[in-house]
Amino acid sequence: MSLLSRKSRFYFLSFLKHDFKASITVFFVALPLCLGIALASGVPMYSGLLAGIIGGIVVTLISKSQLSVSGPAAGLTAICAAAITNMGAIEIFFLSVAVAGLLQILLGIFRLGGFTHFIPSAVIKGMLTAIGIILMSKQIPALIGYDKPEFWSNELFNIITFKHVFSNIDSLYKHSSNGVMLIALLSIILLYVWKNTLAKKISFLPTSFITVLFGVLLAFLFQQYVPQFALTTYQFVSIPHDIFAQIKFPRFNALFTDITIWRNAIVICFVATLETLLSIAAIDKLDPYNRITPQNRELVAQGTGNFLSGMLGGIPITAVIVRSSANAEAGAKTKVSSIAHGIWLLLAVLFAIPLINLIPYCVLSVILIRTGYNLAKPKMIISVYKQGREQFLPFIITVIAILFTDLLIGVLIGIGYSIYFLIKHTYRAGFTMSEKNEGHIKHIRIDLALNVSFLNKKKFMEMLDGLPHYCVVEINGSDSVYIDRDVLEIFQDFKAKAHQKHIQLILKDVPEVETIELH
Repeated sequence: MSLLSRKSRFYFLSFLKHDFKASITVFFVALPLCLGIALASGVPMYSGLLAGIIGGIVVTLISKSQLSVSGPAAGLTAICAAAITNMGAIEIFFLSVAVAGLLQILLGIFRLGGFTHFIPSAVIKGMLTAIGIILMSKQIPALIGYDKPEFWSNELFNIITFKHVFSNIDSLYKHSSNGVMLIALLSIILLYVWKNTLAKKISFLPTSFITVLFGVLLAFLFQQYVPQFALTTYQFVSIPHDIFAQIKFPRFNALFTDITIWRNAIVICFVATLETLLSIAAIDKLDPYNRITPQNRELVAQGTGNFLSGMLGGIPITAVIVRSSANAEAGAKTKVSSIAHGIWLLLAVLFAIPLINLIPYCVLSVILIRTGYNLAKPKMIISVYKQGREQFLPFIITVIAILFTDLLIGVLIGIGYSIYFLIKHTYRAGFTMSEKNEGHIKHIRIDLALNVSFLNKKKFMEMLDGLPHYCVVEINGSDSVYIDRDVLEIFQDFKAKAHQKHIQLILKDVPEVETIELH
């Protein structure tokens, strides 16, 4: 009994020393992100908080990852906002989230978690960059306190196209808020200064929490002492006190009548799975104990979380590198930290809504701009550019395609372009040829590549037809693992031509095949 009590005391003290402290840090990181991502996605604030609670508690309980933290992800904001607009009803969107969760569970059950390894890294980087650009651009109206819905299609578009420029600039000024812009500007300065000076010295206070607290205090001071900069009620987070009465459930009768539900579910499933697997791969590298997260088990956990989130009116969930890295850096040892952070979010929803409603939207936009910048860092773009056109062209084409179409089509275009490069190089790399003269006779050696596919047919035919008369030709397949039958038939057919051109043909480690005549 004493042994049991000592063991329990050890685990409790370990929790207080490591996981408890880390859970508080992650909570302060997650709370503004849950609210900000809900804002960017165009859903009620409770949807982001609900996703954070489910990601923290439910997903972590099922997952075998010890350090990753799940919740609403910035990478899905553009998809969510576009899906809600296209569907016309948020209840139908929630159904897409639930279906996406079921698809993830199936991917995990059938052990298909490794499909992301077939997507070129340039395309993945392009996708994340495009999401970052979209995320940053979406924050501009909230950043200036614009109070009309048609910012992009009306005032800004008309200013850019020089249509009624002065009247539209005047309209933009009248519908913006000086107080919001001042708070946003000062919050950006604080975020930058804190991140580069005090963040490492006071690591238990996350930069995002300090930024939110600073914005709340500024808004309060303006309200009390500088009325001309005071914010209006619609410029603050607004979560109803009877939050559970406001929850909207999926509209199940649309499941088999609206095909966009399935299309959006597939897109959400794809991006959420990709972001999750990338995040757990990154966080496993930060684990001092070198623990490896099972991919397929993680997909089942994430799928369960997304199914519950969609059913209860929440937004999509993924493992998130921002929360996870904060968890690891704060000294977390086990998954108890992530579960505890989910409990703190739940307690905040139950007892601290009046405090949450003091947060200005513009401060959340500042945090989201920072998140979008981290996804689309100029340093990363320059790094891809320096890797050469074979990496940069698929990357930039993916970015442009996503910005001008949508995420799924853009990624498919990026993958298609990468496949073009693969085919192009496969076509070029079928063999190497060397020549030497022995007396008056030319000796030509053709070394076949490791893999010789049917894509090399045309190149082989042109090369063989161009061989000179009266020479010795050796075709060497010693290093080849695979030689396509179409290519072997070309070599077999060339035997007769070689005899006519007085070419001595030597086939080394090249299998003979029977050619079939077409009639």
